[in-house]
Amino acid sequence: MNTYEKRAEWVRDYFKKVKPEPKLISYYKGKNILVTGGAGAIGSNLIIALSDLVGEKGKVVVLDNLSSIKIKNSWNITPLSNILFVEGDIRSDVDLKRIFKEDIDLVFHLAAFFANQNSVDYTELSAEVDVIGMIRLLEYSRLAKIERFIYASSGCAIYGSYAKMPLQEDFVSMHLTTPYQINKMTGEMYCNFFAHHYDMKAVNCRFFNSYGPGEVPGQYRNVIPNFIYWSMKGKPLPITGTGSETRDFTYVLDLVQGLVKAGYYKEAVGENFNLAAGKEISIIDMANLVKKITGSGAPFLYKPRRKWDTKPRLLASIKKAKKLIGYEPIVKFEDGFMKNIEWFQDNWDLIEKLADFTPGMSSAVRNGK
Repeated sequence: MNTYEKRAEWVRDYFKKVKPEPKLISYYKGKNILVTGGAGAIGSNLIIALSDLVGEKGKVVVLDNLSSIKIKNSWNITPLSNILFVEGDIRSDVDLKRIFKEDIDLVFHLAAFFANQNSVDYTELSAEVDVIGMIRLLEYSRLAKIERFIYASSGCAIYGSYAKMPLQEDFVSMHLTTPYQINKMTGEMYCNFFAHHYDMKAVNCRFFNSYGPGEVPGQYRNVIPNFIYWSMKGKPLPITGTGSETRDFTYVLDLVQGLVKAGYYKEAVGENFNLAAGKEISIIDMANLVKKITGSGAPFLYKPRRKWDTKPRLLASIKKAKKLIGYEPIVKFEDGFMKNIEWFQDNWDLIEKLADFTPGMSSAVRNGK
């Protein structure tokens, strides 16, 4: 079984357990759907689910510049007849004109200049992608009269530094510490503007700490794939802080479930809601799990927290998403983690080739920046 077939099997088995209602399945049949950032970890799992839902008469159009993975093959682009991959950029009028020729019905906007440290290092570029690119995508979506625009926002970003736990959607903070956080907040505001001014049906989905099959480790990537990678190579794991800091780690297919439901339920329109596991896990517990499963004996390497990393805890309330769209995360952290490990083992040669860590000190342990 090749890497696509295994991931497709995981996605299909997952949705058998979720059991989407028949009306949701009927709604998606025959739709033409655009997924920006569809070659990324979340997007590449989402397009498998959407491909099954739209069927032979529908189409999933993927727009991605391959910034997160740098290759195009069945590893991250599903090789099915109803998926059209366009290597391009949301800032490009040429690329946007090309994809909107496909009579797009719904847009899932996942493309982003990811993430915090990357945006600190490349502030202007992050704004060009996350703000200017989004405005252009919203304009083309408006002109195409799409049925719905689903935006992948970030609960880790927009709640700021001093919110009460668990994080609830009615809290708004201006204490944002990176351009990425600012850009994600701005993206929600532009969704709200287009909804108010042009009657666009927009939904803001706030993701929390995604992990799972599909994400290549790298200098600007998430902590779990990086820890797995370093641990499998027998390298020390950098703990930025005390290790007692917590995150709401959310399995990638639980996020895909939330996105699919956000694209269907009428109650989601005009709303913002958290998509998360709704559980706290400490960094040190996660790191110990990595070492246990990989059999690594390498020590931890404690470093000061980065200047922008001001959140000792992250825990999301998911009550609103449950109420509005029937969102229900079903994957236990340890189970999802084992799937992630299995994906690394199956694809280790390619992951090792693509892991993007530039010479010198990684941004993950950069002091005071």
